[in-house]
Amino acid sequence: MLLPEKKEREYRFRLALRMGLPIFGLILVLVFTTLINNHENLTLAFYIESLLLLFVSVYFILFLIYKGFDVAITDPVSKTFTREYLKSYINEEIKRKKRCSLILIGIDNISDINTLYGIKNGDKVLRRVAQWISDYIQEQGFSDFPIGRIKGGDFIICLEGDMQEYKTIIELLCLKGDEFKVDNIEVSLSCAIVDTSLTKNLDHLYDMLFEQQERNRYKKGFDIESIDPNELETLVIDAIENRSLAIASQKVYDKERNEAFAELFVRIKASNGRFIHQKKYIKVINKLGLTIKFDTVLVEMIVENIEKFSCKKVAVLINSTSLREHDFFKKLELLLGGKKEIANRLVFLFSENEFYAKTQRFNAILQSYRKLGIELCIDRLGGIHSSFLYLRDLDVDMVRFESSYTKEEYFKIRKEIVKGCGYIAHTKGVKTWVKMIETKEQYELAKAIDIDYIQGKYLSQLQEEHL
Repeated sequence: MLLPEKKEREYRFRLALRMGLPIFGLILVLVFTTLINNHENLTLAFYIESLLLLFVSVYFILFLIYKGFDVAITDPVSKTFTREYLKSYINEEIKRKKRCSLILIGIDNISDINTLYGIKNGDKVLRRVAQWISDYIQEQGFSDFPIGRIKGGDFIICLEGDMQEYKTIIELLCLKGDEFKVDNIEVSLSCAIVDTSLTKNLDHLYDMLFEQQERNRYKKGFDIESIDPNELETLVIDAIENRSLAIASQKVYDKERNEAFAELFVRIKASNGRFIHQKKYIKVINKLGLTIKFDTVLVEMIVENIEKFSCKKVAVLINSTSLREHDFFKKLELLLGGKKEIANRLVFLFSENEFYAKTQRFNAILQSYRKLGIELCIDRLGGIHSSFLYLRDLDVDMVRFESSYTKEEYFKIRKEIVKGCGYIAHTKGVKTWVKMIETKEQYELAKAIDIDYIQGKYLSQLQEEHL
């Protein structure tokens, strides 16, 4: 038992004792007074009733104290519903109503606010934002709707009806939120919306909201899921067990337009005939703890069919967690069987949003892969902060830039950033790689700033691999 739990139990006991003693005292006084004054006329029923009164009093007081601590309706900081009460409330709403819509509104920079302005100001922001959301929804003609804090700076609202009824309202709220401040503290908001048309499982609805929120942070509008999460989980598990993966490839070229290698793109072939793309299945795999198993199956399929690939090398995205897992490395080592000619044809890409602080250990593990003959590439350079830190701390063979830098509408503006980061990589002996090159102008720009590997529809289309 944790110390806070022990202290909580002690506190409850002392409080129950303080509240119970006066009542016990009054009951005892009543019983003894009655015994002294009327002892000759008392029946057995009186003694039984006195014992029952004492027992019921003790039970009732302890029950009230303990139950009172267990039930908390409002969050002490934001004054909205607690996560537990909100969940029970919404579940009841889902049972009673034909269709419900859940709206997620998150304060993306709440962690920065707590760091820069202090926790008290962070709490003030939470309260003010919750009130601002509530006022806005009420202005739209709604009242008595549940709102609760699910975690951090994320609030969830439940409204009756289809989400199409509320999309415009929520988009306007997010637009107004761009200018929202609390005592000159800038607040960054993001939104997401789902309804119960696909599933009534609240945990799955929460997952859908947070996945959508992550996507909506980088683009306008609301990306809506089109498959039941329960069904998606079943299809993904079944596909991994049966090694049912569909692989496509796109060739990557060097500056002289010579074929260098090909990147592999993996979809899941579901038992119902549908293809499930990475954006949908990757969250499910992570949530179910199947990341290492999936990567193992994927690498096994590639190695076993390596002769069927026409390119000299193939590059595939592998989760960083898998790369750091000893069992994954051992299985790969066994699979390769010391055959350098196979290992030399593999390139592993990796990236992660959160920086893994034990970089010395991570780097040592990566060098084990390089000793086998596998090349390593840091993906999404410039898109996430960890990619720059990994370029600094890890010894790899190449880096690939975040696609937002090389998109047609941005490449001209951001080419100097790419050039500068490319120079840093080259000073470490690391080669550079860009993707999403779809026009001749983009291609010429990539060559002009000394990019080593170039990928995109301008040079090569996707093609299915028949394994």
